[in-house]
Amino acid sequence: MSVSSETRVDGTAFGMAMGTLWAGGVVFLGLTARLGWGEKWRDLLADVYIGYDSTNRGLAVGAGWAFVDGFVGAYLLAWLYNRFRRGGTEDEYERR
Repeated sequence: MSVSSETRVDGTAFGMAMGTLWAGGVVFLGLTARLGWGEKWRDLLADVYIGYDSTNRGLAVGAGWAFVDGFVGAYLLAWLYNRFRRGGTEDEYERR
């Protein structure tokens, strides 16, 4: 099986997907903390995401921070993957 040298990860799309997923997770955690579950996790994230808490405004602020955090992390991961992927030649991948 031949692997194309054009196999790349779209950093922007990957960042948007992970940012959205992480922001949704942070909002979900804030909502569950209102019910008494995950309060320590919420407090941990509140130390990192300034303004994050279980209020409606705090959830919106936390979602914004989480989206940026998830986007940047995923974008950098895609960038690194693409850099390392370009390191080998197509002949190397055909031999495997």
